[in-house]
Amino acid sequence: MPSQDRSDDRRHDQEFVALIPVKSPAIGKTRLAGVADRPGLARAVATDTITAAAAAALVRRVLVITDEGFAPVARSLGVEVADDPGTGLNAALRAGAAAAAARWPELRPAALLADLPALSGPVLDRALAAVGRGAAYCSDAEGTGTTLYTASYDAFDPRFGADSARAHEAGGAVPIEGDLVALRRDVDDPDGLAQAITLGVGRATAAALERSGE
Repeated sequence: MPSQDRSDDRRHDQEFVALIPVKSPAIGKTRLAGVADRPGLARAVATDTITAAAAAALVRRVLVITDEGFAPVARSLGVEVADDPGTGLNAALRAGAAAAAARWPELRPAALLADLPALSGPVLDRALAAVGRGAAYCSDAEGTGTTLYTASYDAFDPRFGADSARAHEAGGAVPIEGDLVALRRDVDDPDGLAQAITLGVGRATAAALERSGE
């Protein structure tokens, strides 16, 4: 995995800290209950998402907001960890942004969902390179949810949940356009998983699916 503190020649006028909230695999992704090893698959999907974020040239740091059920996995990937306060997704992201602001005030926070197994570093870079100075979001494949949200620390106001794309836009964020299929394809249910597999999932997810016979 690429170093978290690299200094290459690929620069943009904004660089980011990716904030990735991860539920403990034991309780996450309940809508994939039919999968033989749901906790193992949830762990693998989050692993591939984190790996993709760390591989993006515009991402200088990755901060995973989680509990001790997943924290050792995150640390093994070479990324930073912050405690999940346990009061919901948006609260976790706000806690992560506060921690990131204290550690890396020069970076811009970008909230990224942890269920994007087809994501790659170059795809994430394309999305982040399109971000202006104001708040921005990337809608999911259905157009109603959100997979990526970014704003300055002062303006950071995540609104994930039902109809979050509309909520983020109502809050002043602008949609990120472009061919970002892998970034839009989150995995909430078996249909989403099947579509991600068609796009091509990361190594950890592929291995988990093979072990479970999916």
